[in-house]
Amino acid sequence: MDSPSLIAIEHNTIQPIGKNQRHGTFSYLFTIWFGCNMSTLTVVTGALATTLFGLGFVSACLAIILGTLVGTVFMALHAAQGPQLGVPQMVQSRGQFGSMGALFVVVAVILMYVGFCASNMVLGGQSMNAVYHGLSINWGVILTAVVSLIAAFFGYDLIHEFSKYVSIVTGIALVVVFIMLVGFVGLPKTFFSAGAFTWPNFIGAFSLAALWTLSYAPYVSDYTRYMPENTGVVPSFWATYSGTALGSIVPEILGAMIGIIVGSNGNVVAGFITASGVMAIPVIITFTLGLACGTAINIYCGVLAFLTLIQTFVKGWMPGRTARIITSVGIFAVALAASIIGQANFLTEYMNFLYILLYVLVPWTAINLVDYYLIHHGSYDVASFVEADGGVYGRFQWPAVICYVIGFIIEVPFMSQTLYTGPIAQKLGGADISWIVCLAVISPVYYFVSKGRAKGFAAAAAE
Repeated sequence: MDSPSLIAIEHNTIQPIGKNQRHGTFSYLFTIWFGCNMSTLTVVTGALATTLFGLGFVSACLAIILGTLVGTVFMALHAAQGPQLGVPQMVQSRGQFGSMGALFVVVAVILMYVGFCASNMVLGGQSMNAVYHGLSINWGVILTAVVSLIAAFFGYDLIHEFSKYVSIVTGIALVVVFIMLVGFVGLPKTFFSAGAFTWPNFIGAFSLAALWTLSYAPYVSDYTRYMPENTGVVPSFWATYSGTALGSIVPEILGAMIGIIVGSNGNVVAGFITASGVMAIPVIITFTLGLACGTAINIYCGVLAFLTLIQTFVKGWMPGRTARIITSVGIFAVALAASIIGQANFLTEYMNFLYILLYVLVPWTAINLVDYYLIHHGSYDVASFVEADGGVYGRFQWPAVICYVIGFIIEVPFMSQTLYTGPIAQKLGGADISWIVCLAVISPVYYFVSKGRAKGFAAAAAE
């Protein structure tokens, strides 16, 4: 099937996408994940390796590269679920947790989408204010938000197309910034001697880079569910993996460089503008488009998750275009308010937000991937996903729910947060390895307690 018109407002929301509506190729996946990562927010995330964690340039780059390569594996494995099942990621989670059991994760990812929307809006406002002081930060936030909302209104195909062109122009802009910084602005004499390596800080930066890409796991099926069923696991994985990894590593390394230049208390956005030299205005405009692309993606996914939440309680209701547009405005408004209120302490709040995401998402992604690849082998009763009572999967699937709770409890001693540091993390010098421990424990535990359940679901669906 040919792609529908880009100016046509998408009708579908959380219902399964029919085979006659499938379109696109795996190349779509490279550009959407490359494009949405090529933004100022990714640069700021990379800067944390040298500002917050105090690493030198070489060790920061190594932590960023290794963390990204590891974290992206788990995110990209979700890519095959969309073409195979044709439903959003949170709807698919009902197959592991049941319609009610999945709600905690659904609520958590809604908050995640709002948080990332607000973060993008703040940086968009700060960037535009920095290059044009006549425009206040708040008005810059609003402009970034409005562009994003328009793309989210039209939906899936326009967002894919938007990200394709954003990936091209931001990729060029990023090369320009590296050239300007190294060749014209120049690096300080102390650049390569700044910072210090410690294992706790290296692990912290490694975990942060892994989390940056792993946090995209709940998004992935939302942007593959229209693709043909025969897209294939391997092409889906590698297109998603390469776009995400490349789109994350390069701007994060730039961020680490800027972090060294501005110092631990410096303004990373201002440093980014300085690094761009005489090209600052076109570079900032280009990267603000990247922020708008990322915000549109978050609004769109937030809408699908919110409609999944509501549909759980409304028997027989299937939301359509009107519900999606109204919910888009609601999420836009909440994120806009949060960005305006929280901009003063942005970096501190953003860091805390990322680590909370880590604790919530890791046990979910372990359960989801084990269930899809090792237990059900991609074969589910899709019709049950959109039934309020959960169909053959019921309201609660206790093995998944209990494993999720255990996974979170296992993380607690290893947590290293502003508000709480676990006893084992203290002994490790503040290094946070909670996500590694959770994945290593919960993946085999969930497989062991659930490996025989797929046959029972298949039999129930056949009745």
